[in-house]
Amino acid sequence: MLLGSATPALESWRNAREGRYRLLSLSERAHAQAVLPKIRLIDSRTDRPKRGFTSALTTALSERLQRGEQSLVFINRRGYAPTMLCNGCGHAFACKRCSAHLVLHRSKSAYRLVCHHCGLIERPPEVCPECGNLDLRPAGQGTQRIEETLIEQFPEARILRIDRDTATRKGAFSAMREQVEAREVDILIGTQIVAKGHDFPHLTLVGVLGADQALVSPDFRASERLFAQLMQVAGRAGRAEHPGEVLIQTAYPRHPLYQALLRHDYAGFADAALRERRGADFPPFTSQALLRAEARDEEAALGFLVAAREAGLGLGAGILMFDPVAALMARIANRYRMQLLVQAGARQRLQHFLNAWMPLLHAMPARGVKWSLDVDPMDY
Repeated sequence: MLLGSATPALESWRNAREGRYRLLSLSERAHAQAVLPKIRLIDSRTDRPKRGFTSALTTALSERLQRGEQSLVFINRRGYAPTMLCNGCGHAFACKRCSAHLVLHRSKSAYRLVCHHCGLIERPPEVCPECGNLDLRPAGQGTQRIEETLIEQFPEARILRIDRDTATRKGAFSAMREQVEAREVDILIGTQIVAKGHDFPHLTLVGVLGADQALVSPDFRASERLFAQLMQVAGRAGRAEHPGEVLIQTAYPRHPLYQALLRHDYAGFADAALRERRGADFPPFTSQALLRAEARDEEAALGFLVAAREAGLGLGAGILMFDPVAALMARIANRYRMQLLVQAGARQRLQHFLNAWMPLLHAMPARGVKWSLDVDPMDY
């Protein structure tokens, strides 16, 4: 089996470092422009963004337009804005069925509030339901709002937005990609759909917006995913005869993740991340299994996991069982989601435990509860 990636999973990198996998490194690009794109960090504390864009990024986009080169503005948030806020009391519009905010979308001249988890759609109210204030405003930037801003700033530019809202129709994405390759697009706005695997030879600039959000995620894999995503999207720039440049807007330019990115140093980032994982007793230095339960009644889901934990505690030592807790997304479509984490220092010990635990789980009453066991979970 051949595993190929510019940003392999930390588990794969550890296996290569320890000799379980044979490591083959491609030190140069396979295209005419062998030099990797130059990465610049724009400190958004000093160069404050206006409608999402710092002056440095706006200037760089203008220069590419004048030279007839293409640019990519990368923001991994579709819709018009991540949410809508009341300017009076700060009320944010939440989904009635999920533990998430409604995302503001624009459809032609109308706006709508959409839940990206259950699909709920509502019309934005005219007044705040909490204080009656008329001053309701979009909060943050999404791909649609970025598109609107760029159209106003560069009316002469040919701008194309690629996200799930525009590329879901059959053949739509292929047609859009052909437009970019035919140089019928000056500025491309994209989400993770365009982050990797595409070769746009005339694209020389990538501007990254909103990357800092992943730095404060409760998911311990968030930094690994962010580094991989940024390194992959940076690889879209300068793939032919013209050199590429990547501008990342951030309030944390000294963060080790960004510093490793400046050097295109995946190995340095991965080794540092693995040291952190070892110190925190996180995978790949421990083996984990996650018992998930969901139900319309929160107490039913919690009760199932409590009983499952009691059954597991009687099976022997060497296994760490955490208390049942709510999932990071605690409710989706009016179903409550709980989880129980099981951890062991050795994979064989975890496998022996799961072989004994599974029959007990199947024998437990679970009326109204849907449960599953996820070994080596990637999401929590």
